[in-house]
Amino acid sequence: MSAPLSPVPVRPPVTGPDAAQLLDFVRRTAADTALVASLPLDPEGRTWIRLDGPGGSEAWLIGWPPGTGTGWHDHADSRGAFLTAAGTLREHSLAARLPTDGWKTLELSEGIDRTRELTAGQGRAFGRHHVHEVLNESATEHAVSVHAYYPPLPRIRRYSRTGAVLRLEQTEIPEDWQ
Repeated sequence: MSAPLSPVPVRPPVTGPDAAQLLDFVRRTAADTALVASLPLDPEGRTWIRLDGPGGSEAWLIGWPPGTGTGWHDHADSRGAFLTAAGTLREHSLAARLPTDGWKTLELSEGIDRTRELTAGQGRAFGRHHVHEVLNESATEHAVSVHAYYPPLPRIRRYSRTGAVLRLEQTEIPEDWQ
């Protein structure tokens, strides 16, 4: 006689828009020239407008002054998409799935770094726990982008990076952004 089996926790199905639907939304939104032009641009810091994303997603129109960026971060359990509406953005990302919890410092393997230059009309979708940084490297031109995340951002983890060493520095929750 064998022992009774314990129930295996079942992860609830993820509902809401998938990454392709989020990318379609940011593409259509970035094509709205009146909306993009309505974003106030500040020479000193990023500006943003919260948008109504599809299917309960969180969405933003973001202005990037010359020389600004996000620093290394991820969007935890949210999948997302972003697209450059004006100017050029550069994304540095890691082509590896990192452990989601239980670490403070990781040494990254060679060959996992990816860089994309995203000019107006170019964007990308990404899955959960995607670690990246986004930069406007122009010395003179603002960039504008559209971003969407589902589920709405439960947290953002911020990292520092020195060479191959990635260090978790801070975890932010939505109340930190108000």
